[in-house]
Amino acid sequence: MTNNRELTSFPKSFDNLGLISRPSRRPTRCDFISNVQDIGYRKGGAKGYWAVGAAKRFSGLLLASTAALALLGCTVGPNFVRPGAPVVLGYTAQPLPPETASAAIAGGDAQRFLQDADVPGQWWTLFGSPALNGLVEQALKANPDLDAAQAALRQAGENYLATAGGLLPQINGTASASRQKSATGNSPFDLFTGSVTVSYLVDAFGSLRRTLEASGALEENTRFQLEATYLTLISNVIITAIQEASLNAQIAAIQDIIAAQSQQLDLLNQQFELGAVARGDVLAQQSQLAQTQASLPPLQRQLEQSRNTLSILLGRYPSEGQIPNIELADLVLPQ
Repeated sequence: MTNNRELTSFPKSFDNLGLISRPSRRPTRCDFISNVQDIGYRKGGAKGYWAVGAAKRFSGLLLASTAALALLGCTVGPNFVRPGAPVVLGYTAQPLPPETASAAIAGGDAQRFLQDADVPGQWWTLFGSPALNGLVEQALKANPDLDAAQAALRQAGENYLATAGGLLPQINGTASASRQKSATGNSPFDLFTGSVTVSYLVDAFGSLRRTLEASGALEENTRFQLEATYLTLISNVIITAIQEASLNAQIAAIQDIIAAQSQQLDLLNQQFELGAVARGDVLAQQSQLAQTQASLPPLQRQLEQSRNTLSILLGRYPSEGQIPNIELADLVLPQ
C-alpha cells in the first residue's frame, strides 16, 4: 500500500463494530486513518473522549463568562463629565476702587473689598448686634421653608438608598405553622413550613447603575437647595431687619423735622399777629410743614410691611408681635 494508492474497502473488523457505515464513494487513505483514530477513541479510549468533552465544556464556560463580563461592563449612555468652574476674576466689568469713601461719623470708615477672603459660617454675627443674632436664631428654628427643604433632602437620601438596594441580592422568607389531622383518623400533628427565596438582578446594560447615578445627583442637588434655603432665609432676615432699622431712623428724623417746622410755624404766627412778618411767610411755612407731614405715612407703611415680612420669616403671625426693634446705632460694619 503506497501513498498514491486508494483503498478499495474497509477491513471487516471495522465493519463488524457497527460504528461506521460504508461510504458511497471510494475512501482514500486519509479517510482510513481518520476512521481508525475515531475507532480508537470510541473503543478503547474512553479517557480521551472525556478529555475532549471536558475541554469543550471548559471552553464553553470560559466563553460564557467572558460574554457575561463584557455585558456587565457595558453601560448604556455617555459618562457624565462635571463642567469646570467659569474663569471669572471679578464681580463687575470694571475694576472696583481700592476702598469706598469715608465720613467723619460713627461707622463712616472706608470699606474695602477683599478678594478670595474667607467668610465665616455665621457671618451675620459680624454686625455685632445681639438682637440681630436673636432674629436669625428664631428664623432658623421656626421657619417652615427649612423644614420642607430638610424633608426633601431626607426623601432624596432614602430614594438613593432604595435605588442602591437594587444592586444587592433580594432575600425573601416565609414561615407558617399549622395543626392538621390526617384522613385516616390518626392523632393530629403540627406542620411547620418555611421557604427562602434569593434573587439577584443582573444589570447587564447598566440601567440600574445609571438610575443610581441620577438618584445620587438628585440628592446632591437637593442638598445644595437646602444650603440655598438657609442662605436665602438668613439674608432676607438680615436685609429686612436692616431695612426696618433704616426706616425707623428715617421716621424719627422726619418726626424731628416736623416738630421743628411746627415750632417755626408757631413763631411765624406770633410774628404775623404782631405785624412783624407777612401773611405769605406764614403760608409758605404751612406748605412746607404739610409736605413734610405727607412724606411720613409712606415710610410708616413701608415700616409695617417690613415688620410683617420679618414676622413671616420668623415663622409667626404679624399680630403676635414680640419682634425687637433694631436701631442703626446698634450695628457695626464688618471689619
